[in-house]
Amino acid sequence: MAQQLLQEKLTCAICLELYQDPVTLSCGHNFCGDCIRDWWRSHEECPECRELCPARAELRRNVALSDVVEVVRAEPPAPGPGPDPDPGARCPQHGRPLELFCRTEGRCVCSACTVGDCRLHERVLLDAERREREAQLRAMLEVTRQQATQAESQLQELQQRSRRIQSSACTLASTVSGKFSCLLQALEMRQIKALRGIEVAKTRALAQAQEEEQRLQGHLEATAVFDRRTQDLLEQSDDRTFLQGSQLLAPPGPLGPLTPPQWDADQQLDGLKDFLSQLCGLLLDNGDPRGAPAEAADSGPPETPDALALVPSPVCPLRRKLWQNYRNLTFDPESANRHLYLSRQDRQVEHRREPRGPAEPGSFELWQVQCAQSFQSGRHYWEVQTSNHLVTLGVAYPDLARRKLGPYTDNIGRGPGSWGLCVQEDSAQAWHNGAVQRLRGVPGKLLGMDLDLASGYLTFYSLEPETQRLHTFHAIFTQPLHPVFWLLEGRTLTLCHRPEARLPEATAIMGPAVGQQTDSG
Repeated sequence: MAQQLLQEKLTCAICLELYQDPVTLSCGHNFCGDCIRDWWRSHEECPECRELCPARAELRRNVALSDVVEVVRAEPPAPGPGPDPDPGARCPQHGRPLELFCRTEGRCVCSACTVGDCRLHERVLLDAERREREAQLRAMLEVTRQQATQAESQLQELQQRSRRIQSSACTLASTVSGKFSCLLQALEMRQIKALRGIEVAKTRALAQAQEEEQRLQGHLEATAVFDRRTQDLLEQSDDRTFLQGSQLLAPPGPLGPLTPPQWDADQQLDGLKDFLSQLCGLLLDNGDPRGAPAEAADSGPPETPDALALVPSPVCPLRRKLWQNYRNLTFDPESANRHLYLSRQDRQVEHRREPRGPAEPGSFELWQVQCAQSFQSGRHYWEVQTSNHLVTLGVAYPDLARRKLGPYTDNIGRGPGSWGLCVQEDSAQAWHNGAVQRLRGVPGKLLGMDLDLASGYLTFYSLEPETQRLHTFHAIFTQPLHPVFWLLEGRTLTLCHRPEARLPEATAIMGPAVGQQTDSG
């Protein structure tokens, strides 16, 4: 047990093997020399703590750690308990005990076989082959469990989409029916056609959702069967039975991305808009079922000198819908780190090398700043414009620590009371309670955040070149939430304002943490 624990401590976090020529970074973490050089070809931070470590930094070999690794490599593995005597575990050809495993033929052999049939084959001891097979199975088991977690998350998201599709379809059908009842009898056929189109589109979308749900359920069932069989095999004491069973056991195939149902409420109304344009907008002017006036939906933010980070038209329907809950926010100067400079009526922040002066009592020791506004109920949406990557945006409870508690340069998402999205050069990461989830794709410089405290979710969007959901946190929010941001030196972050948006009705009072949160990506 002690030798195994020592080997784990001497394992590189990149290649998961014992250190080869270990080197030490400025943050104190150790890696194989070749591994960290390969890592620095596409990253600038430590793989474990994310502290910036320039690739040009001098790497020095850790002599003491190298000596310890060599001692561990030279030490023979600790002998384990011998196998129970089994009269049947003998070579059928020579009658000798089956002590070895022939990798070439994939079977257990005796010592006499090594001088005959298996003389030129690759052979290892049974316990050595079992250890290697166990490691492979445990790795496959971990992958399938991660896939199961991902499938459960996608299943929840798919069920939510199905409920929203059902609600949207009912709203569209009700609105169209009510409007058409006021028209002349000549329009009745058009009404029936419109309702039929909505029903067909709804049926098609829900059928797609059901098909995806069945796929995810099937993957979960296959994963559960693999999990159960693997556990049974790992508990098998007989080496021969274990090795024969392990060759027949295979994990389920890859999960694959979620295919969202194809549903577009705007598309259902496009034909009606053209058909009823001569009737003074009787169908849509005062009763748009999406809740957004047609005039405002077709135009972007006004071209005013005071507006920050204006977004050009046209605007996609999803973003127009998010604008219904838009909030104009400002930074809290008292919370800003002394390297962060605020401007434009506290709507823009820039990270500079030279500090402004001594730190304020309530300011962050980290390179962070939070907004003066907070949210305790309702739904809220805001957008930010970044000058470059390596920024983090999120929300946090009022008791978010102002001081540096560990090796990190930010604490957004490091504890249970904050949720954050870190935008890097080639990817993005979602952080909560110290757990990180790497996201596919590279976000643009214009980002949106949608917070719904009643439903318990926080969604991040990339708005360039089109609106795209990046990640959704699901949680039970029990305290007021402040938008909070972290940015690297030389970066600028701007809170985008819309003239028709409004501030929250009241700023929530800061208080101690209560309750607990749950999160799923």
